[in-house]
Amino acid sequence: MEFFGGLDVSIDQTAVCVVDDKGPVHLQTSVATDAGAIMKALKPFLPRLRRVGHEAGSLSPWLHPELTALGLPAACLETRHVHAAMSAQRNKTDATDALGIAHIVRTSWFKAAFIKSELCYRMRLLLTQRRNLKRKFLDIENTIRHSLKAFGVRLKGTSRGEFEQAVRAAVANDPLTRELMEAMLTARAVLWKQYCKLHDLVVKFVSRSELCRRFMAIPGVGPVTALSFMTAIDDPSRFRRSRDVAAYFGLTSRRHQSGTSIDVQGRISKAGDPEMRRALFEAAGVMLTRFKGKDKLKAWGSMLAKRGCRRKATVAVARKMAVVMHAMWRDGAAYVGDATTREEDVAARAAVKNRKLLGAHA
Repeated sequence: MEFFGGLDVSIDQTAVCVVDDKGPVHLQTSVATDAGAIMKALKPFLPRLRRVGHEAGSLSPWLHPELTALGLPAACLETRHVHAAMSAQRNKTDATDALGIAHIVRTSWFKAAFIKSELCYRMRLLLTQRRNLKRKFLDIENTIRHSLKAFGVRLKGTSRGEFEQAVRAAVANDPLTRELMEAMLTARAVLWKQYCKLHDLVVKFVSRSELCRRFMAIPGVGPVTALSFMTAIDDPSRFRRSRDVAAYFGLTSRRHQSGTSIDVQGRISKAGDPEMRRALFEAAGVMLTRFKGKDKLKAWGSMLAKRGCRRKATVAVARKMAVVMHAMWRDGAAYVGDATTREEDVAARAAVKNRKLLGAHA
């Protein structure tokens, strides 16, 4: 007889359930969310414990390596598969969720989620907090712009460097509004300073990464896109084909087919990391609109844009860009956008781009 375990993990407590290969329940309990406590609960079944499943979540990057280090056959389950499998449950509790996960791993009807390396998660944390600071900074700036509209002040065409001076000049004759705006401008300045620190960390890491520098040889790909792609993939060997990366980032179209009369090719699935998808879309847009050199990928995207919708063409270029970047990583190859371009011109263009985007770290 073989046993299968299910873990429903929360911040403080973890529900544990063990079933055998026929389905009957042998253990239902709750322990502290700690690898040692979970191991203690499962130890009586360990000689014949075939698999222990837990749903992917915020604690998975910490808990999964801890469980495997203790010798447990842990499997991290994709959230969408778990949700679909347990959607028929009448009552949802931690105990029933653990039971459902145990049955999922017993039937092997799941797809394992990939657990990235610790360094990868640290880099992703850096990108996330950098993005959060930038959004808060822009929120405050837009709040100031919107608030001053009530007094007929429209800050159109004001650059970021001239913003504070323009706001102070606009409210100079109103003591109350002047004090209010000073507080908002101070908060804006603090956020921008801390954002610049995190952005400098991103640039510093990218400048030291040979892989990220190779990615930046692609027109439109900057430090953030290069680092985001590297941390989103982590291990290129987990994709059998490079074109699978496009589906992983949700850049391939959905399909709904039933019988002989229904076969609908829909819009892109938008599965996976939305920030990586957004970064690839922005990089593709820069390639199509701002890059002035010759490039096969740009020429292909421009042809699609002329035939139909430019946004769809940008999505197609983003999809192709993801495939190309994975192939470069897997094969250790360099990007060649146009074989007729001289190597001196390519090197000069790369040097200019690095000076602009990497600054002192170039």
